[in-house]
Amino acid sequence: MLNDEVKALLKSSLWDLATVSPEGEPNVVPVAFKDITDEGHLLIGDVFLETTLKNIKANGRIAVSAFDGPHLKGYQIKGQAKYIESGAVVDNFKKVVEEMFKGAVTAKGAVEIIPEKVIVTTPGPDNKKEL
Repeated sequence: MLNDEVKALLKSSLWDLATVSPEGEPNVVPVAFKDITDEGHLLIGDVFLETTLKNIKANGRIAVSAFDGPHLKGYQIKGQAKYIESGAVVDNFKKVVEEMFKGAVTAKGAVEIIPEKVIVTTPGPDNKKEL
């Protein structure tokens, strides 16, 4: 589902995560602690994701937007999200976050996103095309 071009853009850019509360209130946050598994799942380190996590726990739905501004290229990934509380993925995010913030904060867990749709957000004829 995630071709090499999508993976390259995801690896090189920040992501915006969008969720919706049970009451219909939208929530969008930027994330920098992120990764992509060999299977094409997206991983996000949970450092400050309080509202996002409440929304994920309520309905499991999420959208990720990533955009390369200088090249006007972007994608939106929609899918199911689940929270991971322990294991190698969480340990890796803890290490990265603690090094960056010199121990002041840590990752509390991670979000795993299983993509269901990849949509082109690049301006032009392929805009809104589903990959």
